[in-house]
Amino acid sequence: MIDFDEELKKFKPSMEIDDAEDAIYNRDLTDMMDILQEMLRESGN
Repeated sequence: MIDFDEELKKFKPSMEIDDAEDAIYNRDLTDMMDILQEMLRESGN
């Protein structure tokens, strides 16, 4: 049987995951709200 407490003690986060998180969170991506706001601005002109 697996001893989950022992397995958790051995756990070490992957460096690739940290790099991926940084890349994702540091990007300013356009979302639906940005698109809708731009459409509203353009329709008001």
